[in-house]
Amino acid sequence: MESEATRKVALLAVKILRLRDREMESIILLYSAFCALLLVILLIKKWRSSLQRPTLPPGSMGLPYVGETLLLYSQNPDTFFATRQKRYGEIFKTHILGCPCVMLGSPEAIRYVLVTQAHLFKPTYPKSKEKLIGPSALFFHHGDYHTRMRKLFQPSFSQNVIRNLIPQIEAIATCALDSMSCTGKVVNTFHEMKKFTFEVAVLSIFGYLDTSYKEMLKKNYHVLDRGYNSFSIRLPGSSYTKSVTARRRLDQILCEIIEKRREKKRVDDEKDDLLGRLMNFKDEKYGKYLTDYQIADNVIGVLFAAQDTTASLLTWILKYIHDDSKLLEAVKEEQKVIYEANDRGQRGLTRAQTRNMPLTDRVIMESLRMANVISFTFREAVEDVEYNGFLIPKGWKVLPLFRNLHHNPHFFTDPHVFDPSRFEVGHKPNTFMPFGNGVHACPGNEVAKLEILILIHHLVNKFRWEVVGSKNGVQYNPYPIPWRGLPAKFWKES
Repeated sequence: MESEATRKVALLAVKILRLRDREMESIILLYSAFCALLLVILLIKKWRSSLQRPTLPPGSMGLPYVGETLLLYSQNPDTFFATRQKRYGEIFKTHILGCPCVMLGSPEAIRYVLVTQAHLFKPTYPKSKEKLIGPSALFFHHGDYHTRMRKLFQPSFSQNVIRNLIPQIEAIATCALDSMSCTGKVVNTFHEMKKFTFEVAVLSIFGYLDTSYKEMLKKNYHVLDRGYNSFSIRLPGSSYTKSVTARRRLDQILCEIIEKRREKKRVDDEKDDLLGRLMNFKDEKYGKYLTDYQIADNVIGVLFAAQDTTASLLTWILKYIHDDSKLLEAVKEEQKVIYEANDRGQRGLTRAQTRNMPLTDRVIMESLRMANVISFTFREAVEDVEYNGFLIPKGWKVLPLFRNLHHNPHFFTDPHVFDPSRFEVGHKPNTFMPFGNGVHACPGNEVAKLEILILIHHLVNKFRWEVVGSKNGVQYNPYPIPWRGLPAKFWKES
C-alpha cells in the first residue's frame, strides 16, 4: 500500500513538473515574442527617425584639398553658380579654399543666415585669409567684441566726418585724374582706381600720413593682396609665403606709426580719424586698451575692405557710362548743373550736393547690381543647423550668394541689361544686398559712395576718356573687372 501511494505521489510530482515546464516554456515564448516585438518597434522607430533626420545638401566636394576652388575662381561665377543650382537646387554643398561649404541662393535663405538667425552663423573666412588680414579684424567677429568695435568704427563714418572729408577727397580725385591724363598714354583704369581708393582709405584711417610711410604701406599691402586668394602653401617664393612675409612687415610699419603718434601726443588731436579712435579706445567691460597688433589687424581690415572692391566698381562704372553715350550725356548734364553752381569748380562740393545726384546715384546702384563685385560672403555655422530639411554641420562655411539675387530675372527684369532706371522704383525686399545685410553690413559704404560720386563729378566735367581695344570680356582677380583692367586714354578737356 505504501509503495503504491509512493508511486502515485511520484507520478503526480512528475505531472506537476511537466505542467510547470510547459508553463515556463509558454512564459519564455511569450517573453521572447514580447522582446522581439519591442525590438521590431525600436528598429522601425530608428528607421523612421533616420528618414526624418536632415541630410547634407546635394552637391560635389570636388578634388581632394583643392575642392572646386579652381572652378569657381577661373570662370564667370554666374556659370559656376547657375550649373550647380540647375543640378542641385537653391542650396548645395561644395569645397572652396580648403573648407567644406554650403551655398545658399534664395532671398529667404540669405536673410535666414544674415538677419533672422544670424546668431547661428559667425562671420569667418578660411584660416589662410584670416591670417593675412589679422584675427582681430572687425569682420571676423560677432558677439560682444563685434558690437563694441562696430560702435567704435561708426563715428569715423558719421555724416559729420564724411562732410569734412569732401575737400580732401576732391583733392585726391583731381590729382588722380591729372596723373592719368598728363602723359596721353593708355593706362590700366583698374590700377589707377586702386591708387585713388588706397589714398582715400589712408585718409579715412590716418588723416595725414607721412609719404614715406604711405609708400611702405602701399608696397607691402600690394604684395599681401596678390597672394590673398592663392593656396596656403608655405613654399619658398610662393605667392602665399610672400604675402605672409609682407603681412609681418605691415605689422612692423603700423606699430612704428602708432608709436610715433604716441610720442608726438597727437592721439587726442586726431581722434576723428580711425587710428586715433582705435588708439583711444578703452574697453568699458575689461578696462583695457587695444594692443598695437589688434589695432594693426583692424587697419589692414579697413584697407582690404576699402581698396579693391571700390576700385573694381569704379572701373565698371566708367565702362558702363562710356559704352552708353546717351547715359553719359545725361550724367554730364546732372553734374554740370552742380559744377556751374560752384562757379565752374572754383568752390568745392558740399555734402548736400553729393546727396542730390539722383541719376549718378542710380548708375552706382545699377553698377553694384550688374558687376557684383562681392559675389558672396563667408559665414560659419556655430552649431548643427537644420534648414529646409538639410543639415548644415557645425564648423562648415556658409556662403550666401548675392550674385544670384542680383542676376535673377524674377527680381530684376532683363538682369543682364544695364538699366539705371530700374532703381527709380523700389525693389523687392532682400533681393539687393551689395553691402551685405544685418549687423555685419559694410559700415563704410557711405564713404565708398561719396568717393565715387566725387570722382565722377570731376571726371565728366573736366576730362574725357576713350576705351582702347576690346570693350567686352571680364577678368576675375578675384573680383570681376573689365578685361585687362579697362585700358583707356584720358585727357583734360580744353
